[in-house]
Amino acid sequence: MPDGNEGGRRLLPPMAALNSFAAAARLGGFSRAGKAVGLTQSAVSRQIALLEDWVQAPLFDRVGRRVTLNAQGRAYAAEVAPALDRIRRATARVAGGRPTNTLDIATLPSFGMRWLAPRLPRLTARHPELVVNLAARTDPLGMADERFDAAIDFGRPEWPGMAHDLLFREAAIPVCAPAWLAQNPIRAPEDFLGRPLLFQSSRRGAWDQWLRVAGVEAPPVPAGPSFEHFLMLAQAAAAGAGAALVPSFLIGPELESGSLVSPLEIPLTSDDAYYLVRAQGAESPALARFREWIVEEARGGGAP
Repeated sequence: MPDGNEGGRRLLPPMAALNSFAAAARLGGFSRAGKAVGLTQSAVSRQIALLEDWVQAPLFDRVGRRVTLNAQGRAYAAEVAPALDRIRRATARVAGGRPTNTLDIATLPSFGMRWLAPRLPRLTARHPELVVNLAARTDPLGMADERFDAAIDFGRPEWPGMAHDLLFREAAIPVCAPAWLAQNPIRAPEDFLGRPLLFQSSRRGAWDQWLRVAGVEAPPVPAGPSFEHFLMLAQAAAAGAGAALVPSFLIGPELESGSLVSPLEIPLTSDDAYYLVRAQGAESPALARFREWIVEEARGGGAP
């Protein structure tokens, strides 16, 4: 029979295996996990196989090349991910001496520029002791691997090992430049068909969805120029490159100045929303104050 020390070691799997598992559980696959932890997909697969052998239980269901976290894996991730995050933060505090009043927040670029950054003076007025550093990330939930305290992400709350707070849902509206509208009269939703349309790269089906919401039955809209960030998309529309679907909360200044107009204010909404996401059980006093403030801001109507 193993002694207490041997039994304790047996219940502490290798850190590399735990880290690979937590990344795969959080990001939904071995390939994305590999990019997050700096390993190849096959190396992540081997690390997770090692962990499964260590715990004597499968953590993922495998069908062909597809892997899906199973119920046992979800339960394990919910406990392991916060523990790993606490280890990272404790190490960062000891190694880097970061002040306890400092927060590093990952955010989607357009959200950070147009919604969050303009509101930070109000946070400072309420909590002058807080220092908030913002970093733009197109995949904010890679935050644990970069030691962020929390992230602003868009989607649905399906993040294992993470706690989340709903901020708000968005409504995307069609917009264009006034000169473009003069050359391309839009009086009904179907008038957009055959016109130059612009796309956000991760939402290429948005125009098809909007047309269905507007009651137009039509073949799929042909692909047009796409832009990774909404503010790039909005600027292209303002320059006259075409019409775009942009969340209205991101383009308040353009709508107010008239550089963008909405010919038909029919909004496109969905069940996806913006969330403040953080590791379960890893909330510091500074993060608790930031969380209370941002939730209040989001639910207060959203004027900068």
